[in-house]
Amino acid sequence: MGVQRKPPQLRLERKLWAAGCRYVAGIDEAGRGAWAGPVVAAAVILPAGSKDLRRQLAGVLDSKLLSSSQRAKLAVAIRATALAVGVGGAGPLEIDRDGILPATRAAMQRAIAALRPRPRHLLVDAVDLRALVALPQQRMHHGEHASLSIAAASIIAKVARDEMMRVLDTHYPEYGFAKHKGYGTRAHQQALRTHGAALVHRHSFRPLAALAAA
Repeated sequence: MGVQRKPPQLRLERKLWAAGCRYVAGIDEAGRGAWAGPVVAAAVILPAGSKDLRRQLAGVLDSKLLSSSQRAKLAVAIRATALAVGVGGAGPLEIDRDGILPATRAAMQRAIAALRPRPRHLLVDAVDLRALVALPQQRMHHGEHASLSIAAASIIAKVARDEMMRVLDTHYPEYGFAKHKGYGTRAHQQALRTHGAALVHRHSFRPLAALAAA
């Protein structure tokens, strides 16, 4: 059975807009499970009450359901439509020092801090940010399927991180980052066996730790 490509809804956003909360930010991340490079988060505030959002953002889905070219085109549309877009990241040294979940929270906090105007409510995919961000928030699993704002953020985060990995590929061409974006593919595993791990790898991750111990 194929993955259902049901478009995300605006029900959550509209409920908040109707209650007078105009600046609602959707938050998501990309790269949490990769073996190298940063984890990147994005925050997107869509214009409250716009009747054209569905048309302007037609095709916006969970970034994992889209091709690279589709994501690139939709990222342009999202940036043209959104009231605000923020991007934040946490690099491999921070991930190794603090752990992937705290680093993901930090990346999300940085993305939120980059928003102008400031959000008044957060819709967050999976991660609890209450300890870091003193704003009303609602977290949900698979939020990119439920909220158009979160789905838009998932695309922005993925496109931003993929570009970062392409840049890293120019500095570390032996690992093939431009192709696998730091995930644990067979090609990446073979490159690690051949060249060892670089500074941009997440040395605390179990596969990298096992490699170092071998």
